[in-house]
Amino acid sequence: MTLDLPGTSCCARAAECPEYAATRSLDDLRAADYSRLDRLGHVYLDYTGGGLYAESQVRTHAELLLGSVFGNPHSINPSSLAMTRLVEEARQAVLEHFFAPGDEYVVIFTQNASGALKLVGESYPFGPGARYLLTFDNHNSVNGIREFARSKGAAVAYAPVLPPELRLDEARLEERLRALQPGHRGLFAYPAQSNFSGVQHSLEWVGRAQEQGWDVLLDAAAFVPTNRLDIGTLGPDFVTLSFYKMLGYPTGVGALIARKRALARLHRPWFAGGTITVASVQPDRHYLQEGAEAFEDGTLNYLSLPAVTIGLRHLSAVGIDTVHARVRCLTAWLLTELEGMHHAGGLPLVRLYGPWDMRHRGGCITLNLFDRDGRFVDHRVVEHLATEEGISLRAGCFCNPGGGELALGISSGELTSCFIKNRQRMTHDDFRRCIDDKSTGAVRVSVGLASNFADVHRFVQFARRFLDQAVADLATP
Repeated sequence: MTLDLPGTSCCARAAECPEYAATRSLDDLRAADYSRLDRLGHVYLDYTGGGLYAESQVRTHAELLLGSVFGNPHSINPSSLAMTRLVEEARQAVLEHFFAPGDEYVVIFTQNASGALKLVGESYPFGPGARYLLTFDNHNSVNGIREFARSKGAAVAYAPVLPPELRLDEARLEERLRALQPGHRGLFAYPAQSNFSGVQHSLEWVGRAQEQGWDVLLDAAAFVPTNRLDIGTLGPDFVTLSFYKMLGYPTGVGALIARKRALARLHRPWFAGGTITVASVQPDRHYLQEGAEAFEDGTLNYLSLPAVTIGLRHLSAVGIDTVHARVRCLTAWLLTELEGMHHAGGLPLVRLYGPWDMRHRGGCITLNLFDRDGRFVDHRVVEHLATEEGISLRAGCFCNPGGGELALGISSGELTSCFIKNRQRMTHDDFRRCIDDKSTGAVRVSVGLASNFADVHRFVQFARRFLDQAVADLATP
């Protein structure tokens, strides 16, 4: 049996297929730089939640810190200047990795992708007549920008995705893009790759939205760990990401990569240390810095920034295209195996939320397991049992409520009723009771740079233990 990949074919055993064999360098890398995985017998399948760091990344960073004296970069003393050079080196490394021309784009370092999104949301010139358009399939940090938009009188609209594959409803999106009135600002936000379904939404929407007068915010957090992103060619106004998802290390650092002309349209609602050239108490005046520094509140996480440069060099040496090829091959094989699992009575074991094929999708698979009688197995039970076997996967809604609501068949009426009943506060358990016997989450398996065939094969073996079982027979956490 073969798996269909565009322009290629993969054997039923991913470990034997030519495309997989072409990525053998990753096996050598795993043995040398990620050896703790096999030494500890751990199966890591949560790359969409966070990447894994190479031992050499940590070692190189530690040697740099131990061999130098670095101070707060907001000064011109020797230790500060040494750090300033490394901060600017990190900015340049980010621009180069994403092919973003330095004369058009700036890199603003943030705590994470959510911090980058908040910067855009709080500073964007929303107001009466302006619009904020986003897709159902978005991370909560993108959804949260709607609160800034509404507070300033802007209209908020969602463009739907279509079950079961959860791809964009292109006709409805086109309709909403045309709704922007001349002379008014509009911000369109969507993910390059869904952190829920793994669907890769077309990057062509960047240019198509801009042609209609929109600024475009591209959430690239789930996309860039295993895919090449050419910002210079694509031309988005804002790109947000977290480096720990790409590199594993460091955590606590993300970026807003912003087009300079779009950044000039943002108006910060406050100022902080590091963001101003001059601030005075008595005249009650302040003057913001220009460019990135105007958006980097307080002191940067400066000792971590050299680790970004080190990590990007590591990823470049590994080869993002090599990582991409392996992820596609492993994902295709895993999807085929899962699709073929049926109970003795004929019912499928797996319900997938997203496409079964590899057309425009990444290495993130979200699913629920169903028992021999067609009842869903609670995702928390699956996570608990996987943990007992040393498998790291993720369960829940993955901070993507729109994708989850559509995938799990939770209607608008059910949700409205829940919120009416729980006006002040609602816990997750309250929500589960409110929608009765429907699942409120799913299981997510994702592969990445250090994944191999043994990892996905272990998950397949784990999933098979649920065949012909009843929910009542399964151990619960």
